[in-house]
Amino acid sequence: MAKPPEQVFTDRRQRRPVWFDLRRTTRGIQAMILGGLASLVSLIITFWTLPQISSDGRLPILRLVVLLAVIGLVVRWILAGIAVLIGSVGVLIGGLLSQFGVVYLGVTLDPGVNLHGGVEAVWLVSIVMSSVSAFVGWIAYAGSDDAYVSEVMRVVRRRARKIQAAPKTGMLIIQIDGLSAPLLNWMVMSGNLPHLGGWVRDGSHSLVGWHTGVPATTPASQAGILHAGSGQIPAFRWYEKETGRVMVTNRARDAAEIEARMSTGRGLLADGGASISNNWSGDAPKSELVFSRAALPNGRSRGYVRFFSSPHGAARGLVLCVAEMVKELHQARRQRRRNLVPRVNRGGSYIFLRAISNVLLRDLNVSLVTDELIKGTPVIYCDFVDYDEVAHHAGPTRPESLQTLEGLDRVLGALKRIIDILPHSYEIVVLSDHGQSQGSTFLQRYGRTLTQVVDDLVDTTKEPVAATRPSEGWGPVNAFLTELSLRRSVAGTMTRRALHGKATRGEVELGPADCEPPVAADEQMVVTASGNLALIYLATTPGRVPLEEIELLHPKLIPGLATHPGIGFVVVDSLAEGPVAIGSAGVHVLRSGRIEGVDPLAQYGLRAAASMLRQAEMPHNGDIVVISRLDEYTHEVAAFEELVGCHGGIGGWQTEAVLVHPRRWVVDEPPVGSDAVHHLLIGWLDQLGQRKHESELRAAAVAPSTDGSVAGATVTEASVTDASVEA
Repeated sequence: MAKPPEQVFTDRRQRRPVWFDLRRTTRGIQAMILGGLASLVSLIITFWTLPQISSDGRLPILRLVVLLAVIGLVVRWILAGIAVLIGSVGVLIGGLLSQFGVVYLGVTLDPGVNLHGGVEAVWLVSIVMSSVSAFVGWIAYAGSDDAYVSEVMRVVRRRARKIQAAPKTGMLIIQIDGLSAPLLNWMVMSGNLPHLGGWVRDGSHSLVGWHTGVPATTPASQAGILHAGSGQIPAFRWYEKETGRVMVTNRARDAAEIEARMSTGRGLLADGGASISNNWSGDAPKSELVFSRAALPNGRSRGYVRFFSSPHGAARGLVLCVAEMVKELHQARRQRRRNLVPRVNRGGSYIFLRAISNVLLRDLNVSLVTDELIKGTPVIYCDFVDYDEVAHHAGPTRPESLQTLEGLDRVLGALKRIIDILPHSYEIVVLSDHGQSQGSTFLQRYGRTLTQVVDDLVDTTKEPVAATRPSEGWGPVNAFLTELSLRRSVAGTMTRRALHGKATRGEVELGPADCEPPVAADEQMVVTASGNLALIYLATTPGRVPLEEIELLHPKLIPGLATHPGIGFVVVDSLAEGPVAIGSAGVHVLRSGRIEGVDPLAQYGLRAAASMLRQAEMPHNGDIVVISRLDEYTHEVAAFEELVGCHGGIGGWQTEAVLVHPRRWVVDEPPVGSDAVHHLLIGWLDQLGQRKHESELRAAAVAPSTDGSVAGATVTEASVTDASVEA
């Protein structure tokens, strides 16, 4: 996948001027013709549908196409010039408002075009023209959402000749959130992923599955991959008795605190890397849309400006978001009409979240990654959440989820083409953080939530506090809005004022109200859920409460949970033998392996005992760990959240993640745990010469600067800032 160094520099010497490069010139002419035709079609439809605008023949319409293109180009130059002053949201708002100005100027300058009406006519014509243009562009690319990616390609081609080649091959790591190894194997065999599947078929890449362990969540897996710190994450959310708080891993202030606990300063991205749309920074000097860094002031990248000022970027994205919402409503209705089971309600905020993740954030991620590729950033890690978000609500193997995977495959193809254009080279690694398991939810099957079941089994004066509603999809949106609100610009001020009621200490918090439920000092029970994994805490009893004490305090609780038809087993710490897994007909002692009766872990796989033992020994783990049932034939689970596709615990495909890597790097055995994946990636970076060793770090820490002071972190930060400004 990477270009040999000699080829990189030979390519640079042999590169011909643009006007002699027939292929590039042809592509430019083709793009110009297609853009002109799309504008012409949009104008014809607008003239035909609106009585507020008319022309004195066909020639004025052709003139208007040229005028709008020229005026639009000038306006984009102006927006790019003032982007530093008004911020990315200001560019978005300015770009939308400028559309009205472009239309008004074009119509005014063309004597053959007439507007009928007052100011409202300009607004109406502009809205219709922009909407029709976005729709025509979408149709032109067969609904593939590739219009913005194609524009990014054109930008890279224009800039490629001026880019200074990086001296070493870099690594681009793309995470496809929620993709299981069995599903990717099937998609490759079916030929539905021409780019990623093609890399595997032609022998440039190898595909290997890896076991995530428990919890099978994005925060835990990324903590291991980026920091080798997965042992700090017992679930997607948990309760900490010391502080009386529910910690939520995709909330900025909690994520920042958790990263501080596990970071050593030498994460995967520490040596000049970039972290984009992730839970954690990986100790990268450059982070964009990262939950643990979202509440910190951040520099403005060229990728932001390109996205928000582009007619195929945010303005087009807003129109296509509406189309994505309509598509979701249609697909949900189709599931209901066909009576597909299992299924969940796909209304409410999910319609909005799907549109944001599948349109706006995907294109924004492409822009941000491209910006880092152009700069030659040594290692880039970006998480695309599109598939995971759709699969949660539609099902991991349903047609709409697989279509999302096909869209992400096109993104991979585009990024590969961008790398081929650049003077420097990158190796591409594609991985997932976990898989997904399907099934009707616990509430659907039994008519009661787990919290209600617990309430029936305990003798307490208050109902248990529940943190069980799905909130994972709100993380990227909140990180995006938080970063925007913290920018020192007119747009940042507007964002802060608009979201004032939803911002706590500068952090935007949209989503379910019980994401962090208030836990009073006298609360007796707390229940948190992460897919088909639930943690139960005896909140007023300090420390990890052993089995023997739980049996004294609540004698019906453990037997009632273990024998419930929706629960596969519970794990609790015993004074005599440590963590034990208790099922309806047997007990498995996790440390010794001793089994009494029927092994409750037997159908969960050979690694279940080791995974549950590791999870049981994590800090802040629940006093009782609950894993839902696993169907013997369909391998379906029963999520404690209202999600048809879930992950977090064990059972089904949720612990079967995937790693696609260049074949020249041999993986002797499939990794077990995300920390093992971290060490693999570190080794590959070391082979590329992109990893600093202890001697280099010590030398950099004591190297004298030009003014006689000691250079350390300050020098690194300055160089990163300079690189951002230059880009």
